[in-house]
Amino acid sequence: MLANIFALILSAVSGLLTIVLLVRFFMQWQRLPFRNQLGQFIAATTNWIVLPLRRVIPGFGGLDLASLAAAWLVQALTIGIEYSLRGAGVSAGLLIAMFGVGFFEVLRMMVYLLIGVVIVSAVLSWINPHAPIAPLIHGLADPFLRPFRRVIPPIAGVDLSPLVLLLVLQVVLMVIGSVQAGVLPALLR
Repeated sequence: MLANIFALILSAVSGLLTIVLLVRFFMQWQRLPFRNQLGQFIAATTNWIVLPLRRVIPGFGGLDLASLAAAWLVQALTIGIEYSLRGAGVSAGLLIAMFGVGFFEVLRMMVYLLIGVVIVSAVLSWINPHAPIAPLIHGLADPFLRPFRRVIPPIAGVDLSPLVLLLVLQVVLMVIGSVQAGVLPALLR
């Protein structure tokens, strides 16, 4: 029972850290300012892992690969610790599985993050479009909504592109789950 409690706490903390690292990645990709409360929080909570990794993993084409690698590393280590708690011994197969499953977990969390950002963006646009956090949320959501907005015109002033994007993201989640289910047994051999 103690191992289950520890696994739950570990999963929650590593999941939150991974989401924050992914928000940092998307903010830097979109060149969104960090001079706001959320940006300051993200920088303060992730600098300890991102800045040392930047010495080894430089950015490329405006992408902060160190943040992405940190998210992957956090998920891989979490999976390794969870397997160890279940009594799995350390082996080459486990290490490969850790990083393979970690990759799929980061992809899955990226999609969940985008779902959350799109929902918050839509709600903010209806309830309080002038909220201090609104430009940041819209800046995160707009690059993903833009292709759908080009194709789907507003109907009676209502933008339906968030609904279509949410549907597409749900399909992406299904594909990630299916691929992970097919690849995971091969990684554990």
